[in-house]
Amino acid sequence: MQCRLCDSERLTSVLDLGATPPCESFLSAAELDLPESTYPLHLRLCEDCLLLQIPALITPEDTFTEYAYFSSFSDSWVRHAEQFVATTAERLDLGGDSFVVEVASNDGYLLRHAVTRGIRCLGIEPSVNVGLAAREIGVPTETAFLDQDCAARIRAEHGPADLVVANNVYAHVPDLRGFTHALRTLLSDDGWCSIEVHHALNLVQLGQFDTIYHEHFQYYTVHSAQRALAIAGLTVVDVELLDTHGGSIRLWARPDAVAEPTAAVGEVLDLERAAGLHEPAGYATLGARAEAVRHELLRFLLDCRAAGKRVVGYGAPGKGNTLLNYCGIRPDLLEYTVDRNPYKHGRYTPGTRIPIHPTERIDADEPDVVLVLPWNLETEITAQLGHVGQWGGELIYPLPVLHRAATAVDPAVAGALSE
Repeated sequence: MQCRLCDSERLTSVLDLGATPPCESFLSAAELDLPESTYPLHLRLCEDCLLLQIPALITPEDTFTEYAYFSSFSDSWVRHAEQFVATTAERLDLGGDSFVVEVASNDGYLLRHAVTRGIRCLGIEPSVNVGLAAREIGVPTETAFLDQDCAARIRAEHGPADLVVANNVYAHVPDLRGFTHALRTLLSDDGWCSIEVHHALNLVQLGQFDTIYHEHFQYYTVHSAQRALAIAGLTVVDVELLDTHGGSIRLWARPDAVAEPTAAVGEVLDLERAAGLHEPAGYATLGARAEAVRHELLRFLLDCRAAGKRVVGYGAPGKGNTLLNYCGIRPDLLEYTVDRNPYKHGRYTPGTRIPIHPTERIDADEPDVVLVLPWNLETEITAQLGHVGQWGGELIYPLPVLHRAATAVDPAVAGALSE
């Protein structure tokens, strides 16, 4: 195995999560008696460029041609996107003469706000089903995987982009160098590129191992992202720390020599350096943290079973499937889970084969414990499920440490969060 950024062969093991199925390969009832493919899920670090990565054992075509994830099912994520469009339109003076491209635009969760503002835009989305959902709400969307040929064609047809948005996609590309050059091809010489990605600082320091799955090929610090973007002549000129996905970074990159980096870039690099992440030794703690989470969660679920408590799940996200498979949690410990996405209803989680139902099932059954798998949405989900306390139920979040959520939520707060 070679580093996909610098070709180094000096790759060291950081965390081996065993062999699991791809996290979005939900099973139909008819597939339960068929063999299921699994692939090693082994996180390594390049000792030369410090890029965290896993082997590219599946292709984006395997995952994203028909995709189970629709961004708009998360209310908080839609609000996050709306706020981004509003503040960025002001910051960059975007208007009717501007052109915005979003790569991996999903179901139009972000660009719909650009359309509302009259900003010319285009989404590039490889998944046929979610791209169709975007077009149905009026978001121009091209069904394609971004590569150099695609970028050159779109630039020739539409002109260079003033802003290229790449939210939660920079981790999903095995051809990191080709994808980065394609981003630069889309961008005007004085344009801006905004990239949001989970921050490896939180992954390591907080033991967020469930963010590791096969469609995430690499994991970034600002330090490693700088090196990746530099290969296509892009400089990180600003950084924002976000609370999304358990702690993300928003990287603002521009063509070289357009602007000097802000103080924020140096400040976040200092945080990473202080955490030891600019040296290979700083990554050694992740394995012990992941093991501690597994043991604590299993002890809790086994105690619930011994006490005769009924335990169900909330959500069927990709990260949840990494957690379930690594911990070996199956229907004997988690009876079922629910999800807002109708695509997943009647299906089963990959590997662990836990049935997935509509969210209304929880209110009908009134279980003793609800284990929330998308723990990064704690505020939003606690507001939605605060009423489980009315029948004596508990909301449990597995990360960053196992904890109970308050189930008495002010109705006014819950209403505001769901708007």
